[in-house]
Amino acid sequence: MTRVDGFPFELDAHGDPPASLEVDGGVLRLGAGALTDVFSSADGSEPRLGSPRLVARVGGDFLLSALVGATFVSKYDAGGLLVWLDELNWAKLALEQSPAGEPTIVSVVTRGVSDDCNSWPAESPTWLRVARIGPAYAFHVSTDGSTWSLVRHFALAESGDPLVGFVAQAPTGEECTATFESISFAPERLADLRSGV
Repeated sequence: MTRVDGFPFELDAHGDPPASLEVDGGVLRLGAGALTDVFSSADGSEPRLGSPRLVARVGGDFLLSALVGATFVSKYDAGGLLVWLDELNWAKLALEQSPAGEPTIVSVVTRGVSDDCNSWPAESPTWLRVARIGPAYAFHVSTDGSTWSLVRHFALAESGDPLVGFVAQAPTGEECTATFESISFAPERLADLRSGV
């Protein structure tokens, strides 16, 4: 069990064991080992679900945000926020190293296979947020933690309360350490989907 300031639940480890794990008050550093990913490719290849993740079961509407950065070395290194119902139904919002070497906002929604979407280049670190709104979810991004841009609005195939939390990955490299700072959780409903406030 892991606790971090700003998140009111104990976090359980899932996936492969973290390559490293450090909590310093409200700062969480989560290391992913070599060739770890969470992705179910539409090409029919074997799903990769080994990325280390720290998650807790969360009921009802909520807002979870964090300032997310990573030690970008290899293609697709990333840190992100995760919503997980089961191995076939989950979603992540990540700051990920693109093939061009730029930190990029990437979202993945998985309903059996993963719908992968690259949005735009971003600075590292960048604010990421996931909101639960009744049966649906929303991903938002911010440069300052107060003005939010909608990345996507979606539903997952399964009902029930998800596991929610933090993920790191290094799909092509040796290791990636994701850093989560200024973590904030609020058990409230997002008022406006488009503006994010």
